[in-house]
Amino acid sequence: MRRKRRLKMLFWWSLATVVLLVLLANRWVINSTDSRLYTNFALLPDNEVGIVLGTSAYTREGKSNPQFHARVDAAVQLYRLGKVKHLIVSGANPDSTYNEPRRMWQELTKAGVPAAAITMDFAGFRTFDTVSRARHVFGLERFTLITQKYHAYRAVFLGRKMGMTAVAFVAPIGPTGASGNRHPPREVFARVKAVLDLYVLRTEPRFLGQPETLQIDPPDADPGGSGGPGGLPAPREST
Repeated sequence: MRRKRRLKMLFWWSLATVVLLVLLANRWVINSTDSRLYTNFALLPDNEVGIVLGTSAYTREGKSNPQFHARVDAAVQLYRLGKVKHLIVSGANPDSTYNEPRRMWQELTKAGVPAAAITMDFAGFRTFDTVSRARHVFGLERFTLITQKYHAYRAVFLGRKMGMTAVAFVAPIGPTGASGNRHPPREVFARVKAVLDLYVLRTEPRFLGQPETLQIDPPDADPGGSGGPGGLPAPREST
């Protein structure tokens, strides 16, 4: 009977400890990055490079994903306003039917962003990988992340704790244009994993690859020459 009581106490103390650690990790991630998130174009610092974090173009129900299009639209606006000169579209591409970077590239070029001003990073399997590769592969010390608010906290946290000057432009959460204040359960635990990756597990990116140089000021496309769609230079790819 006494042993059963001790086990019960141990269970509740362990549960309380886990909950406390989750809350503390989330509070640390949010509080340390909140001032680095921007919703106003005018207040956003200029950076040469913007990184669009990948997500599916469709919801689980097969409908168009408003978060995907909001990220793309935000990236187009930042490029047009001169807030960034080059865009890295980073995400997963597990098979031939699902390719986040290429789908973002298609939408960006359709909106008028030159193909030469976009680099596709196919090794952005996780936010951790994308941010780590920004420095170790693309040699970036500062950049603007483009994603929704709930995700931006973790992305900026990773960038700054890795020694880079990272800020984020918050894309709307949906068609209403609101930035949203929700914190999905998956993201709550992903923030804990980010802290563990940095300070406990010492995680390395799944695939790092060789250093690459970004062409920040691409030459004008030759309408009569070869290249990508519409006479634009062929897309840059990174793996």
